[in-house]
Amino acid sequence: MKISVIGGTGHIGKHLTGILVEEGHEVTVMTSGRTPIPEGGPWDAVRSVQMSYGAEGWTDVVAQQEPDAIVDILQGDAPGLYQALKDRCGHFVFCGSVWMFGLPRVVPTPEKTQARCLFEGYEQRYAEMQVTRDLAEAEGVPFTAIMCPNICGPGKIPLECAGGRSLDVHKAHKRGDTVILPEPGHNLIGPCDAEDIARAFAGALAHRDGAAGQIFNVGSAYALTALQFVETYGEIYGVELPVEFVSWERFAGEVLPEIGANWHFRANMCPDLTAISSRTGYRPHYTPEETLERAVRWMFDQGLFEG
Repeated sequence: MKISVIGGTGHIGKHLTGILVEEGHEVTVMTSGRTPIPEGGPWDAVRSVQMSYGAEGWTDVVAQQEPDAIVDILQGDAPGLYQALKDRCGHFVFCGSVWMFGLPRVVPTPEKTQARCLFEGYEQRYAEMQVTRDLAEAEGVPFTAIMCPNICGPGKIPLECAGGRSLDVHKAHKRGDTVILPEPGHNLIGPCDAEDIARAFAGALAHRDGAAGQIFNVGSAYALTALQFVETYGEIYGVELPVEFVSWERFAGEVLPEIGANWHFRANMCPDLTAISSRTGYRPHYTPEETLERAVRWMFDQGLFEG
């Protein structure tokens, strides 16, 4: 199968591209050129096309590859891509986020709107995704979306206990500095390895009939409480990380006022995996603890803690 991967050199895309090549697919990576194309291994069989997402004529560039399936990890213009290629492409697979569903009402959280999404960019992309899904269903074109939780694993600085991906905060964790959490520390955090997320995309492509028309959650088999999240980092760094508990009002008002940071400690991140597991056979290979450890080991291997 000829597959075009938009965003194929990113954290998820690199894993997905390797998986697809090993499965025998003909893969074209669409990239802006900001991230170099890896060399060696499966990448020797990958064709790359440089383009800017959303630029004039960008969908024509995608169409020229004559793909049987398109994976759009960037998902910046789902309606535009669909309208331009719906008569030529056999499967559209888009990437989203569980944050698009809004504040969870239940856990594990199903693939349904829970409340209004408070992130403007995500809110718009989610609306476009739903419109595209409904249109594709009406026109008989296979459409799938994969909704990711916090993405972790080798290749990117992982989420730390201050709601970001700061190397300085990781250095503070390594020193054993105190972590501040909103009481009582029971909020669920679900880091999932980028390699597992890539397998979810590959599984959707391999099981097109089962994945058609679906918006799938992806994630680890379980989530960690915020307190367990801190304790896991303590174990990884070999230190005891003291925790200071404060009220939510103080935490969101003074400690982490930026919603993109404090949301990790407010919205329970524990997606229900029933649909993707039953329809595509998805099974995560890594636990949350393992993917955090893999990411930290990568940071050491990259020399990020030196100097």
